[in-house]
Amino acid sequence: MASKKISAANRLADFIKKAVSPYHTVEESRKILEAAGFFELSLNQDWDVKQGGKFYVLPFKTSLFAFTIPATENDAVLPEAKKKSKKITDNCEEKALTSNSIHIAAAHTDFPCLHIKPVAEFESRGYLRINTEIYGGPILNTWLDRPLSVAGRVLLRSSEIYAPREVMVDFARPLLTIPNLAVHYNREVNEGVKLTKQNDMLPLLGMINDKLNKDSYFIDLLAKEIKEKKEDILDFDLYVYNAEEPAFVGLNNEMLSSPRLDNITSCLALVEGLINASIESECNDRRLNELNLIALFDNEEIGSETKQGADSELLRVILRKIYRSLGKDEITLDTDIRKGFLLSVDVAHALHPAKAEKYDPVNNMRMGDGVTIKLSANQRYTYDGVAVACVQQLCDKFGIKYKKFVNNSDMPGGGTLGPIISSHLPMYTVDIGVPILAMHSARELMGACDQDELVKLITGFFE
Repeated sequence: MASKKISAANRLADFIKKAVSPYHTVEESRKILEAAGFFELSLNQDWDVKQGGKFYVLPFKTSLFAFTIPATENDAVLPEAKKKSKKITDNCEEKALTSNSIHIAAAHTDFPCLHIKPVAEFESRGYLRINTEIYGGPILNTWLDRPLSVAGRVLLRSSEIYAPREVMVDFARPLLTIPNLAVHYNREVNEGVKLTKQNDMLPLLGMINDKLNKDSYFIDLLAKEIKEKKEDILDFDLYVYNAEEPAFVGLNNEMLSSPRLDNITSCLALVEGLINASIESECNDRRLNELNLIALFDNEEIGSETKQGADSELLRVILRKIYRSLGKDEITLDTDIRKGFLLSVDVAHALHPAKAEKYDPVNNMRMGDGVTIKLSANQRYTYDGVAVACVQQLCDKFGIKYKKFVNNSDMPGGGTLGPIISSHLPMYTVDIGVPILAMHSARELMGACDQDELVKLITGFFE
C-alpha cells in the first residue's frame, strides 16, 4: 500500500484517539485549524472578515464552522453564467454552477453511545454502577466486555448566573465495563438475547468499600478528576466511549478497525480538505471558490432538531454574518445559495461478505472502493442528477476512486444531513462518504485507503 494512503489513515487513527466526545472532536479540529492560520470569530460579535482570510467559529462547544475567502475576487466566471437566462439545452435548467459559488461540506461530531444521567450513582448488591441512557442507535451488545471511559463537559458554579464555568474532561483510561452474563446462565445468548437499556446497559465502575460514599461516588470521582469541589458541580454532559485504540488489521494492514469511524472520518477529512485547498491556492496561485465553508454539526444521530444540529437556522445565521461583513445583502446571499453546492459527508454501508442479500445486488461497494456516492430516489440521501454528475466529473478530474450506492429496495437505510440542510439552503447537494462495516458498533471497520480518497475529493471540491 502506498505510504500516502497509510498516512491519511494514520492521521485519522491519531485523531480518533483524542476525539472521544463531540466536545473533544471540535477541540481537536480547532487546534488543527489554528495551526494552519485560521482565526477565531465570535458569534456574539460583528465580524470583520477580509479577502484572503481564514476563519472559524464555535457557536456551541460541540459544533464548528470554518471558512476561507479568496485573496482576490474571482472573475473567472464561465461566460454562460454571465448571460441572463442561459439554459442548458438538454434539460432547460438554468446553468447556475460556476467557479465562484459557495461550496459547503457538512459532517457531524456525535456518535451512538451511552450518556450519563444527572444522578449517576446506582449501587446494586455491593457493585457500583453508572446510570446511563442510550444516545442514538448503537448496536448494544458490542458495548459489552470492553474497556470503557468517560469524556465530555462539566458545568461549574460561578459568580455570574448566566455564565457558569465550563471544564472539559477526559478520564483517558479504562474506567468502566459492562459484563456479559455467563453462557451457563444465559443458554440462549448465541440465539440472540434482547438487552434492556435501563438495566443491562449500566456500566460497572467498581465495588462498594468502607472508603466510598455509595450516594456520591461518581460525583466524588468527577470532582477529583477535574480538581474542583463537588459542591460546585452544577451539571455535566458526559459520554461513555470505547477506550480501545484504533488498529490496522488485515493481510497488508489494509483495514482500520476503530471506534467512532462514524463520523470522525468525515470531520477530519473536511478540516484537512479545507486547509489543503487554501495551501494549494497560496502556493500555486489557484483561485478558490467565492466562499469555502465546512460545517461540523452535533446531534445527527438523534435527528438534528437542536440549536447545534443541522435542522436549525445556524448555518444560515453564519452565512448572513459573513455576507454582512463583506458588505453584501441577503438578496445576494439567496442568489449565491442557489448557485452553491453542498457535500453531505457521512459514512456509507460497505458490502458485508456474509450478508450480501441485505444489499442491492449491483449498486453496492466494498471497503477499498474509494468514495461512496449515496443515492436515494426517496431522498433519504439527497439525489439530483446534475449534482451527482458534477461530483463524478470532480472525481475524474482528480483521479479519485468512487462508486455509486443505492440501498436494497427492501431496506430503507438511515438518513443523513444532506436532505435536512438542503431543505433550509436550496442548493445542489450530494451525499458521499467512506464505506464501512459494523456501522454503529462500538468498533467499526473501514478500508484504510478510502480515507485518502475522501480527503482528495474534499480538497478538490474546495479548489
